[in-house]
Amino acid sequence: MKTARIAKKPRAARAPGLIDPFEPREIRRLVREFGSPLLIVDCERVRRQYRALQRALPGVDLHYALKPLPHPAVIRTVLEEGGFLDLATTGEVEVVARMGVDPARCIHTHPIKRDADIRDALARGVRVFVADNPDELRKFTPYAADAEVLLRVSFRSPGAVSDLSRKFGCDPEHLLPLARRARDLGVTVRGLSFHVGSQAPDPGKHVEAVEVCGKLLAAARRERLGPCDTLDIGGGFPIDYGTRAPEIGWFCAPIRAALARLPKRVRIIAEPGRYIAGPSAIGVASVMGRARREGRWWYYLDDGLYGSYSGQLFDHARYPLESLRKGGRREPAVLAGPTCDSIDVIAENLSLPLLDEGDLVVGRAMGAYTWASASEFNFFPRATVVSVNLEPGDRGRVMTIDR
Repeated sequence: MKTARIAKKPRAARAPGLIDPFEPREIRRLVREFGSPLLIVDCERVRRQYRALQRALPGVDLHYALKPLPHPAVIRTVLEEGGFLDLATTGEVEVVARMGVDPARCIHTHPIKRDADIRDALARGVRVFVADNPDELRKFTPYAADAEVLLRVSFRSPGAVSDLSRKFGCDPEHLLPLARRARDLGVTVRGLSFHVGSQAPDPGKHVEAVEVCGKLLAAARRERLGPCDTLDIGGGFPIDYGTRAPEIGWFCAPIRAALARLPKRVRIIAEPGRYIAGPSAIGVASVMGRARREGRWWYYLDDGLYGSYSGQLFDHARYPLESLRKGGRREPAVLAGPTCDSIDVIAENLSLPLLDEGDLVVGRAMGAYTWASASEFNFFPRATVVSVNLEPGDRGRVMTIDR
């Protein structure tokens, strides 16, 4: 495997009429209008991420995974770009149904479902599901005339930040017996799926999975076990946090080569979530108070680990942090969340200028697994979501969603 190419990212030009809501002046304006804490979503960056991945994986249908950021503005932007959706729960099915989304553009990918989850999705028009074991296949027998399944295959990836194949998927050697079981139950096998895990360190595991699944699809077709004409390659495409991720074109080049060796009849889909949402939002918190402790300033923010910074606990992410106050002597500092829990500390060993009550602290790359997994523990409300640049020419028009 070649050494990852880390490209310097040029400052992207913005279309006329669009603002950059990540610039300090715009951040302050939005806080004055909507208060703090905020999650600011830039739909132009959603477009930019979607288009970059589309260029890197031409011919692949991109199903945005709602899980990391199920906000209507993000969903609508992806659909306007020609994208599709990846749903995993009845709640997500209801979100897109309320938006009037064509269910033909959706798949339901949770491998483990209640009967009610299948019924509710079918009632909304979703037809393609995922299963990974015989018990799940049996749940589809009452709905065999309406539903199709992708059988999920496990490819363990210990190097990924989150190894999703530890929890879901059947071993490759068990795939054909599982497909035979589906045939015996009268359940249609549309194809296969896999997910190598979140923040994949390199494309090697994707390539391995594509190659193995290509052979399994061919074997299943020889046995007439179903159409077997779809391969879902999941997500896992990495983004920048504290360190620079590989450039997406470089990362996807070996995957493109592997996909090119599949028969032309095979439809390829992917499930990007973090890659679309992560760089497209920032978190903004205000200093509630401060205290001098053991030679360091402690700054208590109105957002923390139980709020938008929940991703540090659940997603193992560390977000680039900065204060909007510039200049002055920098001193050792700690950023803490607002709750009365001692675990609620965002970052230690920082160097910050002296901050006052009301000063703003910004977390970058906070679109994925932050607000979506936040709670209102201790009755501190979740951040208000403000989405900007809903369409080119919006001139800063925003849309909010209730906390």
